Amino acid sequence: MSNLRTPLYQWHVDHKARMVPFGGWEMPVQYAGIGPEHKAVRAGAGLFDISHMARFNFGGKDALALLEHVFTNSVATMKDGQVRYGLVCNESGGILDDILVYKWPYGYAAVINASNRPKILAWLAQHAAGRDVQIQDQTLDTTMIAVQGPKSVELVAGMFADDVSGLKYYYATPSRYKDKPCVVSRTGYTGEDGFEVIVPNALGVTLWDEFIGKGAVPCGLGARDTLRLEAAMPLYGHELNETIDPIHAGLSWAVKLDKGAFIGRDAIQTATADTTKPVRVGLEIEGKRAAREGCAITDADGAPVGTVTSGSLCPWLDKSLAMGYVNPQVASVGSALDVDLRGTKLPATVVPLPFYKRKK
Repeated sequence: MSNLRTPLYQWHVDHKARMVPFGGWEMPVQYAGIGPEHKAVRAGAGLFDISHMARFNFGGKDALALLEHVFTNSVATMKDGQVRYGLVCNESGGILDDILVYKWPYGYAAVINASNRPKILAWLAQHAAGRDVQIQDQTLDTTMIAVQGPKSVELVAGMFADDVSGLKYYYATPSRYKDKPCVVSRTGYTGEDGFEVIVPNALGVTLWDEFIGKGAVPCGLGARDTLRLEAAMPLYGHELNETIDPIHAGLSWAVKLDKGAFIGRDAIQTATADTTKPVRVGLEIEGKRAAREGCAITDADGAPVGTVTSGSLCPWLDKSLAMGYVNPQVASVGSALDVDLRGTKLPATVVPLPFYKRKK
């Protein structure tokens, strides 16, 4: 099966991006390089094509009931325009995906990880059976662009029919761009302030070019990965999968056990009392060699105590950082461990997450 292409694909190719297959799409991994792109986001504004992320709309009188049934966080308590992060879990509490749910006056929407689009669509369809709910997959009809960094607020000023620069964090608003309907939200996956804009495909390149003209730096998946690692944001397929529950992933804040029944609730409740399973931690590694996904984590005696899920030399903090799952006995901050990188032991220390926090 050939990979899909976003409406910005030709722009990426024309501007010498290195393209890679990702989640069923052909995506830019870098333009100028991961280091400069990463630093552009931390110091100014970076631009990301996130059109590969799946976008679903929900209508019908049972839309709320369906979302409450499949989502770990509360949907009923959301205000109009609010965006909420949470998880879709299976009956055993394993994570099928981490998603964002949007509440509109007329219904709901969700943004799903690209690689999980078919799986989550099928899961929703299965649990929508017998309910009055319509699910629309709008992924291929729209372009989604993220602008991230401290300068993103001044960049969006004056671009849309409404002044979106005052939008609250984790809120979204309908607006207009070039007199066509669009949606602007203020979330992010880099640890910086920023906005996401959904426009009709015909306006994708126009919007992208306007941001570039205002000084935003085009960024690929490489910088997106190092940025989210510094901010200690989990990535599906690395920190999250169907064998990991939200509690041990450190995402208990995105689970509302008291909201009523939802898929996986009982298993997640049980997990809250399980002190034997590995937990997600942050590791700071001595030197400049990057730990890689799958590297064994060992204790002072060389006994295996865990596994690295993500690791990189992070350009802004200029440190080798990693996240991984380790046995609870060695998970406390300050624990001295080693990462086994192809037979070389890299000394590592458990440090608090996130590694990076922007100044408010």
